[in-house]
Amino acid sequence: MTRPLKIDDLYWFEIPGDPALSPDGERVAYTLATQDAENDRVVRSIWEVRGGGPARRLTHGPADTAPRWSPDGTRLAFLRDGQLHLLSLDGQEATPLTTPARCPAGAGTPVWSPDGSRIAYAAPGTRRDATAPVVIDALGWRADGVGLIGPVRTQLFVVDVESGEVRQLTKGDRHAGAPTWSPDGTQLAYPTSTGPDAATHGTSAAHVVGVGEDAPAPRRIGPAGGLAGPVSWFPDGSALLVVGRTEFGVGHLELLRQPLDGSAPVSLTAALDRNVLPGGPGYPGALPQFHGDTIVFCARDRGATRLYRLDAAGISASPLPAGTGVGGCSVATKAGRAALVVSDASEFAEIALLDLDAWESGEPGEPSAGSRPERLTDHMARSLPDIVLHPFTEREFTISDGTVVHGVITRAAQTPTGGPLLVDVHGGPHNAWAPHSDPVHLYHQELASRGWTILTLNVRASDGYGEAFYTAAVGAWGEADEQDVLQPVATLVAEGLVDPARIALTGYSYGGYLSCWLSARSDVFAAVVPGGVLVDLKSMAGTSEEGHLIADHEIGDPERLTALSPISHADAVRAPTLILHGGADDTCPVGQAEQWFHALCTRKVPARLVVYPGSSHLFILDGRPSHREDYSRRLTEWVTTHTDR
Repeated sequence: MTRPLKIDDLYWFEIPGDPALSPDGERVAYTLATQDAENDRVVRSIWEVRGGGPARRLTHGPADTAPRWSPDGTRLAFLRDGQLHLLSLDGQEATPLTTPARCPAGAGTPVWSPDGSRIAYAAPGTRRDATAPVVIDALGWRADGVGLIGPVRTQLFVVDVESGEVRQLTKGDRHAGAPTWSPDGTQLAYPTSTGPDAATHGTSAAHVVGVGEDAPAPRRIGPAGGLAGPVSWFPDGSALLVVGRTEFGVGHLELLRQPLDGSAPVSLTAALDRNVLPGGPGYPGALPQFHGDTIVFCARDRGATRLYRLDAAGISASPLPAGTGVGGCSVATKAGRAALVVSDASEFAEIALLDLDAWESGEPGEPSAGSRPERLTDHMARSLPDIVLHPFTEREFTISDGTVVHGVITRAAQTPTGGPLLVDVHGGPHNAWAPHSDPVHLYHQELASRGWTILTLNVRASDGYGEAFYTAAVGAWGEADEQDVLQPVATLVAEGLVDPARIALTGYSYGGYLSCWLSARSDVFAAVVPGGVLVDLKSMAGTSEEGHLIADHEIGDPERLTALSPISHADAVRAPTLILHGGADDTCPVGQAEQWFHALCTRKVPARLVVYPGSSHLFILDGRPSHREDYSRRLTEWVTTHTDR
């Protein structure tokens, strides 16, 4: 017998991620995140699966992450409690490669040298004394999930696998991003901020540094005024593959071929008109990787993160149908395979294996049956075998100015018309709702079980609809996209699907901003639940880790910061409002929630503020299980209470 998903089912969640495919293409190592209810924490351990066999646990956590195979496939390097460890697959226990004595600030994700003798990583250059005064001379003094970092910057290190000797390769006041080895093993490429006002404007570029004892200082490769994310090498060592932009600003990330001579980079994906997704906190995707003369990468299309292939010379780019959503990818070039994290409308994320050669032998966009990914794991099906998710329907709404807004409606089967509606706005603003299973917003499934309709909308500025749509709200937050919410709601009311007196609104991060904005601009909503909010763009600019970049690039005109701040319009709010916020949020500082709570209380608007101590901005993704459960329960109770007749 089956049943719908409930909020407290999150304690049984087992979520795989960060796959690493062995060089021979036979074994996939990955991280499995499980929930430890007794200690109120997420436990991460390393697992392995082979095609046709059951998954097996390699480590027991509680903080084991980032498995990476040695080039010969005999060992795994991974992080345990912030230090590098090595694991042989002969049954022996993992052994530490770095230690707090040698690396007091910890290590970073391991990157093996081509010959397997060294591992490079990026990590803080020094360990900050948590009790000492923090001296700040430049922007960038805090980081979400870490807190105050002061002048500490991430640097590059190389550790000798046999001796454990650690050498620091970079220094200075700029963060060094994740490194990647040159094919001959003599250099590392990495992204770092660049330009005289990099901290203010966010500009960055690819750099290269030698790994020898007498190597010259790092040198910049390419323009200084752009944006460089993850960097890798073309297989022949002639150029770098950079995920970035030639000019800094709001817009799609592209795949750039950057010649080593520093000449102008060439975009390989401009014709695709989709945002390249290298993955990262709060965002899906995977690092681009080479398979022969093609590049395998992720980009978002209509909310779903898909796998694409691209000829190395920039000739073609075609989607690879590897499931509805891709949350990780690891390519074994010689084996012609890719390990993926895939999810779809009915199943949560699992590990799958894709035959790249079989796909490439088929017609573009019409892969042969043998090229479809083979699911190797069934963690969620085993931990929650009787769960069935409520069905959803994709909808398009044409706004009065002609803009088409894509949305998803979730309703339990046989739900009668004329019931309550919850509208949920995503964050970013350049994220997107995906049309597949969602392990985060459990209140969607809970409310659908209670007869609610859930409407998620990819409003203007959402990712996956072209760059013009992606940039459509620049300089006009709230003003540009408010009708993208209000008019679809009016459509559902006109169709008789929902009760106009029982409509609630929620959203997180940018969605929290737009929830506050709309509660001041409309009387449509009977209850509002903003989470991770920002309501004062002026104060946000000086207190958030990203606030100055938002003010400069997303808004642009300093004179508009006040007009576009929900706090400026608080007099018009009437809807009962529940504010949910992480107490250690450095992206949208908790002071933003406190300002909104104060503004509503002093205007006699029914309001409640809930702060989750020690929780960062992304706690709703992987924070304490009790906090995540509480978030969904409080939201469910609030909107239900304030829409009941």
